[in-house]
Amino acid sequence: MTSWRDRLDTLAHQQLPAEVASAWTALARPGIRLVPGGDGPRVGRIGGAPRMPADLPWPEWPGRGPLDFVAAVDCAALPREFLSIPLPEAGTLLFFSFDGFRRGSDDEPRLEDVEGHRVLYVPAGVPVVERTAPEGPVPYPAHDLSAEVVATAPEREHILLDQTTIASGESLDEAVETVEIPGGHSESDVFGVLAAQARGGGREHQVGGFAAPVQGAVEIEIAAEVLGDHQDPRLAEEAACWVLLAQIDSDDKTDMTWGDAGMLYWLIRTDDLEAGRFDRAKCTLQCG
Repeated sequence: MTSWRDRLDTLAHQQLPAEVASAWTALARPGIRLVPGGDGPRVGRIGGAPRMPADLPWPEWPGRGPLDFVAAVDCAALPREFLSIPLPEAGTLLFFSFDGFRRGSDDEPRLEDVEGHRVLYVPAGVPVVERTAPEGPVPYPAHDLSAEVVATAPEREHILLDQTTIASGESLDEAVETVEIPGGHSESDVFGVLAAQARGGGREHQVGGFAAPVQGAVEIEIAAEVLGDHQDPRLAEEAACWVLLAQIDSDDKTDMTWGDAGMLYWLIRTDDLEAGRFDRAKCTLQCG
């Protein structure tokens, strides 16, 4: 049976020095790709109207208005044996964001605008109803989501590329400085290009695993915002505390465009995830 990581292993050993390939692929984690309108079992929905408790306030960005409902993920329906993060065994995660582009507004929430994005958790068994968005947001086209397991690995300035060394003492980042692969534009692209090739085509909606950054490592971006300084000596330690909860790609099918055809990333500290403190998740946008 083909493993989720076989393609990544093959590509890495074809195009990287053997020791580098082995060290990098050992860091790989499965990610759950969310496929709109896919053939597999339903694991959630992207767009449309959320099902949530009738008395739960619709999330708002104060001064700007109600947030747009992006997606819902059914924790119990996910292929749990491939989950790299400790999600609840049941219940639904609801993802919201203020989409200024779609509303013709210049307002786009930045990382520090914590109320411009939101994650709500609805426990299993709690009565829910389909809710209509307050005045302002026009729902995105609704599509059921199915799941595919994909291989993900650290790329584009992720701290593990600097912290993982080979026998020579070089870090993985240092070891590929002279490596060139088809599709790569510089040494910083090597792991990103291979990871993207392993995941294959399609939009990068995903739960768990490593992020597919458009720019640099999203964990470093979050850590710098938390600490208030990119030069803080605790940056790597803080970045290591954050894991990808979900990422939602720009997608013509869902009528979602994040910045310049970019991606939304929701991250959360591992201790907050284990405690179910989803209100502490942070969201950042990256685009080309």
